[in-house]
Amino acid sequence: MVRLVAVDGPSGSGKSSFADRLHADLPDSVLVRTDDFATWDDPVSWWPRLVEGVLTPLSRGRPGRYRRTEWSGGRPYPGGHVTVPVSQVLLVEGVSAGRRSVRPRLSHLVWCEHPDPVERLARAVARDGEECRQHLLSWQAFEAGWFTVDGTRDAAQTRTVMI
Repeated sequence: MVRLVAVDGPSGSGKSSFADRLHADLPDSVLVRTDDFATWDDPVSWWPRLVEGVLTPLSRGRPGRYRRTEWSGGRPYPGGHVTVPVSQVLLVEGVSAGRRSVRPRLSHLVWCEHPDPVERLARAVARDGEECRQHLLSWQAFEAGWFTVDGTRDAAQTRTVMI
């Protein structure tokens, strides 16, 4: 049985860094990022692709597979296929990874946050490029509403502030 761990929180809050360290510390774990699915125009409704391509096959003891979203110059395009091997732990990292619909399947939900939205924006722009600033501002507004409605932070078993 694959244990499912979600690392969620706002953009620029340190989720990727936290998930990378967790992945390195957990033997027999695999890391899938929601950035491999999401686009500016489709921040969360891509979820069925993750369920059908990864979560369901792994729950049946079979490898998962999905087509990754690649990014160039702040624009998404269809990338290559990724095979997700069966492992003891599947880490899903990114905005909406711990959404309400997946919580019954989760072994653990980690919430990462940084208290300053201006700093989070600066981190995200440094990561994604200046050409993404306007998209990231819209993304931050979207995710603030998403997290409020979804109740992700309150549902997390672990909350960490990434400074």
